Amino acid sequence: MDSPTATLIGILQDRVESLRAAGNLSEALHAASAAVEKSQQTLAPNLDSIDAFASALELRGDLHRELGNFDLAREDYWQAIDQLQDRPDRFDQIGRLHAGLGAAYDGLGQEERAVSNWQKAIGFFEKNEPPLLLDIAAMANNLGFIAKAAGDLDTAESHFLRALEIVHSHYGQEHEQTATVSSNLGALYQAAGYHEQSREMHMIALEARRKLLGEEHPDTAQSHNNLALALLTTGDRAWARRHFEKALTGFESLGAEYSSDLDAVASNYCDFLRDEGEGTLAEVIAGRVREVIGANATL
Repeated sequence: MDSPTATLIGILQDRVESLRAAGNLSEALHAASAAVEKSQQTLAPNLDSIDAFASALELRGDLHRELGNFDLAREDYWQAIDQLQDRPDRFDQIGRLHAGLGAAYDGLGQEERAVSNWQKAIGFFEKNEPPLLLDIAAMANNLGFIAKAAGDLDTAESHFLRALEIVHSHYGQEHEQTATVSSNLGALYQAAGYHEQSREMHMIALEARRKLLGEEHPDTAQSHNNLALALLTTGDRAWARRHFEKALTGFESLGAEYSSDLDAVASNYCDFLRDEGEGTLAEVIAGRVREVIGANATL
């Protein structure tokens, strides 16, 4: 590929990233398509040309996926994978392409194909020198969700534990990624009936989120709710009540964008209050939440 063409493709790709960062995805897609078109016009049997074409396809595939155009994203990812043909010097990129392809299939509701591609992504991330451990953790987390949804809790645990081992080793305990995987494990253990383990994982997640994000953050509020539910199963009802209250206050402060979360938390808290014989207070809270949410409330 000649230098002027390479420069133009680089300019187009920089424009894509700039528009993407500004949230203008539709215009970014036009720029990405121009980069794909130009790199395809100059495609030749040399590595620089092939790499430019594959990278342009990956960039456009990512944009299609963000825009919900999963079929188009799938086509771009497959074409890019076909161009690179398992080259050892591109294991990182091929892994990313399979990761994106898995997400596209997941968006299309084709879970088996999503799992297959996420597993392939892990394989390429493992073969890269050095192995791309954080990318492996992300894929393991995705696989954990799929397995949990399918009711395969043992497999889900294996995936989540692998993700936790990596992020904890890399970031330590007080990091958002560690808190996220800990929360996922907490939900898994709750579903499996391992209530003490669920409680501890949700406690770890909450402590990290409080320190990193503060109380007025949706992840922190969700962690309060998750921990409250776990505490009910271990008999700590007074402590659960305090965390329900904090979850409710947190989502109330976040506005209409989080109305569905507020509805879910309020429903959990009101059920708890009714079980405690405090039906009047439950109705007061339900009425308060209905004023915020409106007709969509399920309380």
